[in-house]
Amino acid sequence: MRIAYLLTSLGIGGAEKQVVMLAERMARRGHTVAILVLLPRQPEQWPTKLPVHFLEVDKSPGGLIRGLRRARRILRTFMPDLLHSHTFYANIVARLLRCMRAAPRVISTIHNVYEGGQLRMLAYRATDLLSLHTTAVSQAAAARFVALRAVPREKISVILNAIDPNEFQPNPELRQDTRAALTAGDDFIWLAAGRITAAKDIPNLLRAFAQVSQNHPKSQLWIAGEEAPHDGHSGKAAPLAIPHDAALSVRLLGLRRDMPALLNAADAFVLSSAWEGMPLVIGEAMSTQKPIVATDVGGVRELLGNTGSIVPARDSTSLAAAMTAMMELPQEQLVTLGHSARQRILECFTMDARTVEWETFYSSILNLSR
Repeated sequence: MRIAYLLTSLGIGGAEKQVVMLAERMARRGHTVAILVLLPRQPEQWPTKLPVHFLEVDKSPGGLIRGLRRARRILRTFMPDLLHSHTFYANIVARLLRCMRAAPRVISTIHNVYEGGQLRMLAYRATDLLSLHTTAVSQAAAARFVALRAVPREKISVILNAIDPNEFQPNPELRQDTRAALTAGDDFIWLAAGRITAAKDIPNLLRAFAQVSQNHPKSQLWIAGEEAPHDGHSGKAAPLAIPHDAALSVRLLGLRRDMPALLNAADAFVLSSAWEGMPLVIGEAMSTQKPIVATDVGGVRELLGNTGSIVPARDSTSLAAAMTAMMELPQEQLVTLGHSARQRILECFTMDARTVEWETFYSSILNLSR
């Protein structure tokens, strides 16, 4: 097959990483693959050796038109069997390209339970005929978009996100070195990670940790991630206000490229999001055998199963209680939770298995559309 993937950007985010991993594995399986990116090259983005075409789209109508023309030229040369787009902007652009006869078949993927308000849902509904099928990364995301009438029930499927368990695995030596480098001492380290947007609800986490640290002063919260630019739907997060009582125990690490090291160094992982699709970082923490406390949003419950603790979103008291309860478990129980989490990833969420699932899905779409 000849497959073109269309993304809004290659910035350091879960959706972008998932697409790059899938595209690279499809190429290794013998398919011809190209990646098209709407926005210009970012200062920090996922690396790949696959052909990448930056369409240089800006916010002006003229910029969009120029980007569409570039994409049409590229696709008419590449001649894909499928154009597979991801997230709102790329999904709509892919459908416009279908109108321009730049690609014979378009597949859309939704990566979050929330991709914008009524106008965006209307745009999805109005252009649905231009997409052969839509997939969602979690049952929760699929159900929400059907309920919003953005996608017909009969035209949406769920293909879950996946993890590379070889990249994320327990490593005692890496744990020791990273803790030493970050002066963790013998403190209990909570790690949170992801682009700092309104969706991640870091203020909720900070309020919760302020409660935790009162009873457990030998604990730290590390937050790895940079503030994301305003993207029109996830929302730009307000500047973080760290509670005074917890200020010495909270470390803002910024954008990090060493997530396997940070996950190994941590004692547990916490997700405080207000909404999600299928957060890859939860799977990465599970694969690294970390106990997890997470808010019940998007596909978190589908991913975590019974291998961690799930609490309501936007409820710092419940989040603090779950974090405290996790810290007070016997060490052997924490180890058991971590082993169960990694086993769940190995059984249900490996990227290699998911690539085969995507390959089968692509073949079925091609067969049905011929």
